Amino acid sequence: MDADLLTLFDRLVEEKGHPNRSEAIRDLVRAALVEREWDAVGHDVAGAITLVFSHHHPVGEHVRDLQHRDHHLIVSTVHVHLDHDNCLEVLVVKGPGQDLRRLADHLIGAKGVKHGRLTLATTGRHLP
Repeated sequence: MDADLLTLFDRLVEEKGHPNRSEAIRDLVRAALVEREWDAVGHDVAGAITLVFSHHHPVGEHVRDLQHRDHHLIVSTVHVHLDHDNCLEVLVVKGPGQDLRRLADHLIGAKGVKHGRLTLATTGRHLP
């Protein structure tokens, strides 16, 4: 490995708080396995959908309608008033990856959502 690249890697290992390079590589491999798990068919995965939207925009009602439609995918929600105008909502989701991506796409793409993100996670059942 190139010395400059090794120095950058060591700096990244330290910044992320890994005790050594092996643990950092292990985490990278696990992240790749979680991504694969989301593409697999036949078992549930987990994740979080984060939305920021205006309290005054009717998007809140649309978000609630989508949540009711797909209630079987939503484990829990947290709604926070960030200020007078903006809300943050986090949905903890569990189910087939393609269904969770579809739900996230509909929520994030809803008119009035200022920012949205799907964070992939795992149930842990299929990881060593």
